[in-house]
Amino acid sequence: MSGKGDTLVLFDVDGTITPSRQVIEDPVHEYLRELRSRVTVGLVGGSDLNKIAEQTLPSALKGVTDPISNCLESYDYVFAENGLVAYKDGSMIAKKSIVDHIGDEKLQRFINFCLHYMSKLELPVKRGNFIEFRNGLINVCPVGRSCNQSERDNFNDYDKKHGVRAKFIEELKKRFGPDSDDPLDMVYSIGGQISFDAFPKGWDKTYCLNLIDSGYKRIYFFGDKTAPGGNDHEIYSDARTIGHSVKNPSDTLDQLRDLKL
Repeated sequence: MSGKGDTLVLFDVDGTITPSRQVIEDPVHEYLRELRSRVTVGLVGGSDLNKIAEQTLPSALKGVTDPISNCLESYDYVFAENGLVAYKDGSMIAKKSIVDHIGDEKLQRFINFCLHYMSKLELPVKRGNFIEFRNGLINVCPVGRSCNQSERDNFNDYDKKHGVRAKFIEELKKRFGPDSDDPLDMVYSIGGQISFDAFPKGWDKTYCLNLIDSGYKRIYFFGDKTAPGGNDHEIYSDARTIGHSVKNPSDTLDQLRDLKL
């Protein structure tokens, strides 16, 4: 356990310490830096390490050649892909692959179904990169991850009205559920503005809790997608954490100040 006491504070990234898919703002970065001098601080995101590093790079360090190293040096724990790729004190402590767990044949049937389903969707716009394969999960994006920020915001508004992602997930549950002809033990969670994640049962953000040193008396978690179906829900409601639901990075700072950690 860290020498900074018996308290660990874990943060989701997107929508919690950064605006969605945007970089961390200086006041938030500075507060987390000061917080880390008093308690152990970790990040737990659904994105891969490259995206987490890009988003948590402060403005003063724009243009550095190795944002990943900066990210790993700035936090005691960094859990990418829900903790399936995990670092402590800058060194990797765990890595697990969805391919090894499920196998290429089943994964290809899953990906093919997703692509076929998305080919029939009529949306305001479609861009590229609809499926993103990560070590611990498959990220599915109906609008395409190549969309710009304006298109991202517009899809998010459209999705709130029409439930594009929620309906997609319901179809996946039917096609690959336990009573189907091709069952996959998969869980689905909506995070961010444009996509959702699919991963084996138990590989949600609570996975990272199994990799944390014992001895912490308090483990706080801050996240914005804490309602059922959101990708912060499981860890937010886990008995091992003290969950805090936030609206945005500013709200995160307000709640941290109220805690007086």
